[in-house]
Amino acid sequence: MSEAYFRVESGALGPEENFLSLDDILMSHEKLPVRTEIPMPRLGTFFLDRSGGSEADNAIPQGSKLELPLWLAKGLFDNKRRILSVELPKIYQEGWRTVFSADANVVDLHKMGPHFYGFGSQLLHFDSPENTDISQSLLQTFVGRFRRIMDSSQNAYNEDTSALVARLDEMERGLFQTGQKGLNDFQYWEKGQASQITASNLVQNYTKRKFTDMED
Repeated sequence: MSEAYFRVESGALGPEENFLSLDDILMSHEKLPVRTEIPMPRLGTFFLDRSGGSEADNAIPQGSKLELPLWLAKGLFDNKRRILSVELPKIYQEGWRTVFSADANVVDLHKMGPHFYGFGSQLLHFDSPENTDISQSLLQTFVGRFRRIMDSSQNAYNEDTSALVARLDEMERGLFQTGQKGLNDFQYWEKGQASQITASNLVQNYTKRKFTDMED
């Protein structure tokens, strides 16, 4: 029986999310603090505590601070029209970047943001003057944590790794699982328990169609 769901790789580290990826869908719904730079008519209904207009226009006043899903903030952001400005979440600000540069391994990334790398990469869309520092911090944090993650995945055969995995962001968890799978596959091979390698159904069906076409 085929699996009900085939995992689709995230595109969040690139310029745009992959909306066929469940990870990206969840990440794009994380909230981002913004400030409105112009009045926003007829949107006060959705933000009743921020509504400052009459009942007729029900506008969100200029200068209002809101928390919007990432996908909506990206859709409204426009450098030319200045509809809204984005405030960096605390974990990407200078104070936390200093912590990461000192020792990134001490931070519980999942608690701070389960999609730390993907969400941080999407923040570069907003043309902040701190973009260069943010991108460097993301890269250095990943490099600083990568070796420990992979070492742990390769030295934890049949051990409880829940405490370690709980502190990883979603991308790091994927890396850890990949490392664990590689270790388990090696252990099976070493014990002579590895299954025989066979061609996938896709290749077999393609070969059958090719021979049928040749016979015709």
